[in-house]
Amino acid sequence: MAKKSLTRRNEKRRKLSVLHKAKRQKAITIAKDESLSFEERLAAQVKLSQLSRDGSRSRIRNRCSLSGRPRGNLRKFGMSRIAVRELASWGQIPGLIKSSW
Repeated sequence: MAKKSLTRRNEKRRKLSVLHKAKRQKAITIAKDESLSFEERLAAQVKLSQLSRDGSRSRIRNRCSLSGRPRGNLRKFGMSRIAVRELASWGQIPGLIKSSW
């Protein structure tokens, strides 16, 4: 099990990312637009740097929804490989059968 503080921090980052998505995207497009003046682009970069760093999509860590494990996650299920294997063995995931021979 991951520490509760780490999973809470990650959830906070997800919420901030959704909240600041429009502002961040607008500032990025203005900063990259070369048809605008240097001052306007610089002002957009300053606004971007003033936004919360945790609001960036790249700061979100994929974690297992059951255990909070940060590694070995399967995106399709949103769980770690270990949790998927256990649930597949018990028949808890519809359509998924753990092979054994």
